[in-house]
This record gives sequence, C-alpha cells and structure tokens, in this order.
Amino acid sequence: MAHEIRVLTESELRSALPLDLAVVNVVEAAFVAMAEGRVVMPPIMSMELPHLNAEVDSKMAYIEGFDIFALKVSTGFFDNAKVGLPSLGGMVTAMSARDGAVRAVFLDNGYLTDLRTAAAGAVAARHLAPESLTTAGVMGTGLQARLQVRAAHLVRPFERLLVWGRDLSKAKRCAEDLSRELNIAAEVCPARETLVQKSELVITTTPSFQPLIEADWLHPGLHITAMGSDAPEKTELAPACLVRADHYVPDSAAQVALRGELREALRTSDWPEGKTPPEMGEVITGMKRGRQRSEDITIADLTGTGAQDTAIASHALTVLGDAGQVIST
Repeated sequence: MAHEIRVLTESELRSALPLDLAVVNVVEAAFVAMAEGRVVMPPIMSMELPHLNAEVDSKMAYIEGFDIFALKVSTGFFDNAKVGLPSLGGMVTAMSARDGAVRAVFLDNGYLTDLRTAAAGAVAARHLAPESLTTAGVMGTGLQARLQVRAAHLVRPFERLLVWGRDLSKAKRCAEDLSRELNIAAEVCPARETLVQKSELVITTTPSFQPLIEADWLHPGLHITAMGSDAPEKTELAPACLVRADHYVPDSAAQVALRGELREALRTSDWPEGKTPPEMGEVITGMKRGRQRSEDITIADLTGTGAQDTAIASHALTVLGDAGQVIST
C-alpha cells in the first residue's frame, strides 16, 4: 500500500504563514498544553562544533490530541555570513500520531523555527509586559531581533524603539527598517544601560556569552524577554537579574536550568537550589502568578521547546492543505 509524504519548501511556507496573531495563538496553545500535562517532550539533543563555529540542535514533542508530532533539526553555522549565506537553517519532519508514518517534510531552512520563536516572544509580552507601553528596546540586529520586535508590536503596540548592536551600522539599518515596517520612531542606542532605563519592554536576541544587562539597571514596570541563551554557556542577563525581578518565568523550568538564564544563576548561587520558577504555560492558565501590578519587574526566559515545533508544524499542515509536492513510497 502506497504511503504519501507531502514535501513543502521554504517559499511555500513563507507565502502561506506570515507572522500574525494566528501563529501567536498557536504557540500560546502549546504553552498551555505543557502546563496541563498534555505534552511528552524529551530533552534537547545538541551537537557543538566549535572548530566550525557551529551547533546543531534536535527537538521533538508529542501533544495529546494532535494528529501529528514533529521532529525538528536546527543548524547554526555562524561563519556563513562571511560568505553571504544564512547562519541558521534546518528542517522539520511531521509524523502521524496514529501510526508513526512520516506525513510531511518541511524544507523550511529554519523558517518555522524563526516564526514560532518570534511568536513565543509575543506570548511572553502578552502575558507579562505592561498593558500599555511607549518605548521598547531590542539588543541584537539580526533576523530574530527584527521578528521579535514585530511580534511584540502585534500584542503590545509601542510608539518608539531603541536598538543596540555591537555593530553600529547594522543597528542603524535595523532601526531604519523597523521604523519603516511598523511606522514607529526608531533609533540606535549605543549604551545598553540607557536602553534598559528608557524602555518598558526589552528584548535580548544575541548569542552572548557575557551578561548584557545588570540587575541594578532594572526599574519598576520593566519587562524583559531574553531569548538568546539557548545553549549551555550562553547568557544575556546577570544572574542577579532573576532574583531582582518580581516574576521570572521560563518556557520550560527544566530546560532553562541547563541552557537558559537560570543555568548561570544556579551556578553562581544567585538562584536558590531547589526553587522551581513558574513556567509560561502556568502563568497563561492562571495556575501561577505573573505580573500583578504595573510596577512589577518581569523576565521571560525563552529557550524554545519541541512543543512549539509540533504546534507550528500542525498549523502549517492545516493552513497549506494540499500544497506542496507529494511523494509516494
């Protein structure tokens, strides 16, 4: 009996799946499923390739009630920019939750990961950032910095954007592009401390191995979404930031203890051993508390989960319908 596998390309996915509120809601539902115990998700499998300045990650998850589960392989080859190639890539395989057969292969070159990562940032802003804000700041100037800003603007519209980057020319270009796309004022902010102090929402999107934000920079009413610390040894926030905040909320408590901001805070003993932070899904469902007052300081720590990959892959199959090439095996 022939088995059909649908093959979808990056261009097909981009044309059908923009960064919009529908995608944000899909990713939010994945957080809720985790909080409700409806997800089976093994630890991330990682392969570090320091001699190539590269890394490869594999994530997967099953969500109860979904027709498929996804296996995602992400690549990061960080010298690619020197030869004009994208740094990030990968693919997603969707398998039937009924019989395990491969249903679809998404040759997305990392697009679905970019999309669901940005959407996760929007979910964090929706549930933790102040309900109204004027100024947002972003640290980083790459693709994810731009996507995170666009996603946050969907749920918490702001009038002004501050951009910090190690390369001022890239920061200037990023600010100009986002100003035009979102019809907001945007400018380069050369000092990280100034960016934090002038912003109500700060997004960090860098592969930094040293803290970019110090605890004494945090101020009442601030929300930070930190999403760059997605591998061991990476860190964007000084460990004391986590205890300085009124609410520190990771996507997965177990995961951030190994590769998020919590890992470094545990190593330095800034975070008490044995204390488990509330997860994003628990805050969304009301199981745990998030922002209670306008003056609260909140931090979201996003490392990316396999549940998000399964959710976005399922959404893609629904939206694209019969699109793509069909291969019979």
